Amino acid sequence: MYIAEVDEEARKRTLARAGLNPLVLERGSEVDKRTSDVAAFFKTGELNPDSNVQFGEGGAGTFSDGKLTTGIKDIRCRAVLKEFYTHGADISVTYDAKPHIGTDVLKTVVKNIRNEIISLGGEIRFDSLLKSINTKNNKVVSVTVNGEDIPADCVILSTGHSARDTFKMLKDIGVSMEKKPFSVGVRIEHLQKDINRALYGSFADSPYLGSADYKLSVHLENGRGVYTFCMCPGGEVINSSSENGAIAVNGMSNSKRDGENANSALLVGVLPEDFSGDVLSGLHFQEKIEKAAYSVKNGAVPIDTVGHFVYNGAAKIGKIKPTVKPETVFCDLEDIFPHFVTESLKNGIVEFAKKIEGFDDKDAILTAPETRSSSPVRILRDENGVSNLNGLYPAGEGAGYAGGIMSAAVDGIKTAEKVIDQLGFSRTNQKN
Repeated sequence: MYIAEVDEEARKRTLARAGLNPLVLERGSEVDKRTSDVAAFFKTGELNPDSNVQFGEGGAGTFSDGKLTTGIKDIRCRAVLKEFYTHGADISVTYDAKPHIGTDVLKTVVKNIRNEIISLGGEIRFDSLLKSINTKNNKVVSVTVNGEDIPADCVILSTGHSARDTFKMLKDIGVSMEKKPFSVGVRIEHLQKDINRALYGSFADSPYLGSADYKLSVHLENGRGVYTFCMCPGGEVINSSSENGAIAVNGMSNSKRDGENANSALLVGVLPEDFSGDVLSGLHFQEKIEKAAYSVKNGAVPIDTVGHFVYNGAAKIGKIKPTVKPETVFCDLEDIFPHFVTESLKNGIVEFAKKIEGFDDKDAILTAPETRSSSPVRILRDENGVSNLNGLYPAGEGAGYAGGIMSAAVDGIKTAEKVIDQLGFSRTNQKN
């Protein structure tokens, strides 16, 4: 039996088409119930720790811009784009230079992928948190889920980067991991029309150009890198918390990208030498920031303005209104982040204003904290994709081998191919 706890859809489909009948274990709920849970959280602040923006069908990518740009060069990228189109995305994802799907469409896409997996003989269990991986003579023999031990000699583990309880379990059973660099920071919001004007100039009102986007980076004199990530044109900032007593934020856009605000992560690089401790110390670094954010006002999401944060002006809402729900509170970001983060954010904003006019608009909203841009650990694997536990295949973002929907999907396919090869199945006989 082949077990996967996943948030990347591609590997599940690859295994199903090879005739392996994968059993997929998803800690969160199916996408419709998950959508209801997220809507309730945005309205009331009552969090379901296992069904939220991070956990559930489709993973964190379901509540995002659905951005399909990537820096990797792999022939499988083309196949991934085709699959998204085949399962419900607009055909433009197959030819746009900067393809995206949008949260509203992604919800349909992930359901269609699920239905294909089931039609090919796979099984998907929702609300099924992986509690332990059981071994004998350093080999996987079963997994424990909802009190049930399920026999398994092959486990593809792709948790996403927010499954901290799973990382702790892996450490306890002796899975080899290492610290890796990651980033923390804020979401910055501008009026989309101002970004359009800054980037399109006199063509800003053209109906043919769509909402403008940007990607910026700078290496500061203090040695830190600051960059924008996952820019969401015409989108909103969302409360993407997955733990009670902690806050994390992210960005999201629908397919039309027609919201009033533009937002982007504004991040500062964090290195393993910035924190001391065991292999999970980066995870604890993130947790400390998220808990500090929650404690500002019992779960209200901390915000500030560029005018106050960078230029020491008044902390007040101007022409740009924060989009995060359900409640916000003004906060001194120094109370949440280490000084090297706030200092770098300030300098980065000033530098980026030299590239995009108005980036340092005093009314621009800063929402904190963005801590989940990448995993703080890497689960080590050999050239066959296997960890130090025989039968355990770490893959995707949570395992530390990807950084976005496309790279995670490609890594998932490559991992599935390794499983197929090692089990002696022929990829040429895969079902179409």
